[in-house]
Amino acid sequence: MNDLIIIPIIKLLVIFGVCMLFITYTTWLERKALGHFQLRYGPMRVGYHGLLQPIADGIKNFFKEEVVPDNADRAVFLLAPVISISLAVMLLAVIPFGDSFTLFGKRIDLYLANPSIGILFILGFATIGSYGTILGGWSSGNKYGYMGGLRASAMIISYELSMAFAVVSIIMVTGSFSLVDMVAAQHHMWNIVREPVAFLVFLISGIAELNRTPFDMPEAESELCCGYNIEYSSMKFSLFFLAEYTHLFVFASLVTTLFLGGWHGPILPGVVWFFVKTFIVIFLCIWIRATIPRLRYDKVMKLEWKFLLPVALANVIATGVVLTLFG
Repeated sequence: MNDLIIIPIIKLLVIFGVCMLFITYTTWLERKALGHFQLRYGPMRVGYHGLLQPIADGIKNFFKEEVVPDNADRAVFLLAPVISISLAVMLLAVIPFGDSFTLFGKRIDLYLANPSIGILFILGFATIGSYGTILGGWSSGNKYGYMGGLRASAMIISYELSMAFAVVSIIMVTGSFSLVDMVAAQHHMWNIVREPVAFLVFLISGIAELNRTPFDMPEAESELCCGYNIEYSSMKFSLFFLAEYTHLFVFASLVTTLFLGGWHGPILPGVVWFFVKTFIVIFLCIWIRATIPRLRYDKVMKLEWKFLLPVALANVIATGVVLTLFG
């Protein structure tokens, strides 16, 4: 009975601690990488090459003054960042970080849960977590925040469709909704080889869902003065910021799990391969941000409805035909 309680708690603390450390330093990585892409240094002052900058930023935001606008819906305004970070962290529970191993005669799984509908859990809670962005913009009582929230809702409704159809192709190939089964099915061949079109659709749709450049319509500093989080300060702003990078980590983990073989790899332990692949996907997202300028809003919508969605549907049909004919 003690093992049934103690082992899950230890796994929870280890997985949560490692992931949050990885996510925290993703902010440092992005600032440094963007600095080099743009021929500047990035953080340099706090710690060696700015390594302590994320910690300094967290301490600074913790002690900054909390401000709530007079015309804001106070309850929703305070709840929105909590919704964003809470649901983002929940997604970590079903990510398979590595293969199972035996320690002191006990089987240890490198994930907290393996529900039979794991991918549906991810898609469902990721969508609900986006409501934090929408509610934050709506409740702030600011027209720029309100516009950012509207844009976020439109993008969620749009890009969720193509992302879901890309996932449908992987479900058809692997024959399971479980993320662990999807990784196991890639032991001999990664899904990026089987489903390259689904990979590209999922990657583009995921970046759009994350509100990252070139799809950062809900923020769009040059148009909305920071958008949905314009009225947020102190730790409330930090929670939105942390939720965004948690979603980035979850997205990169999903790309690794669905398309890049998960923990499979030679020589190195599986968990090392998982984080290496996840790091590569995150760096790719940073590279895209540094390379491609923000698209116009109408072009963002056209990309989804006139290109990505038809391509994703066609890929599902093609996958079904190939599986029917060749098994």
